[in-house]
Amino acid sequence: MSYQLDIAGLAPYVPQLLTGAWATIKLTTISTLGGLLLGTLCAAGRINSYRWLRFLSASYIEVIRNTPFIVQLFFIFFGLPAIGLKLTAWEAGCIAMVINLGAYSAEIIRSGIEAAPKGQWEAGRVLGLTNRQTFMHIILPPAYQRVYPAITSQCIIVMLGSAVVSQISVEELTFAANFAQSRSFLSFEAYLVTALIYLMLSMLMRQVFAMVKQASFKNPSL
Repeated sequence: MSYQLDIAGLAPYVPQLLTGAWATIKLTTISTLGGLLLGTLCAAGRINSYRWLRFLSASYIEVIRNTPFIVQLFFIFFGLPAIGLKLTAWEAGCIAMVINLGAYSAEIIRSGIEAAPKGQWEAGRVLGLTNRQTFMHIILPPAYQRVYPAITSQCIIVMLGSAVVSQISVEELTFAANFAQSRSFLSFEAYLVTALIYLMLSMLMRQVFAMVKQASFKNPSL
């Protein structure tokens, strides 16, 4: 059985694929920034002296890490309107990705924080810093440096998982691929090209994270 590859047949759909790829990049950028901020706050909450804050942070992390992303997405997009909170597909997709990354990154960041030597906290007190100042300026930067490779991988996983938001008609890359194959009937070619675009986006993200690492950390080899 032979198959004649027809990549050229996708030429009319290149604009849709590029638009979808750009939408995926925007989704990933928003979810990365928002998710890491949320994850940092939750990681801080997990080690906080207030029991109620530890409970809230732990509950959020456990719920998100132990439920499928697509269920979280459907709950936000289809479930929340039942209580009067209506969101566009784009807003629901962004929120779902931020919440998902926040839970996973929180545990990664917490592991970096808990690996900090106790002497760093003591150094902060000696310098007359508050616990918050010590956390922000002495504990958190090295913690990020310790777990940076894991954070990079998790952000890439979230980018790849953004394909799921096509299920609520967010016009990202997978949505564009579905559109192209439904019109051209070139399913093999459409999804092959889409897979290659996702591969390039993953490699691009690694390069961007590497550049951020070089610019942010004094000792980037760590």
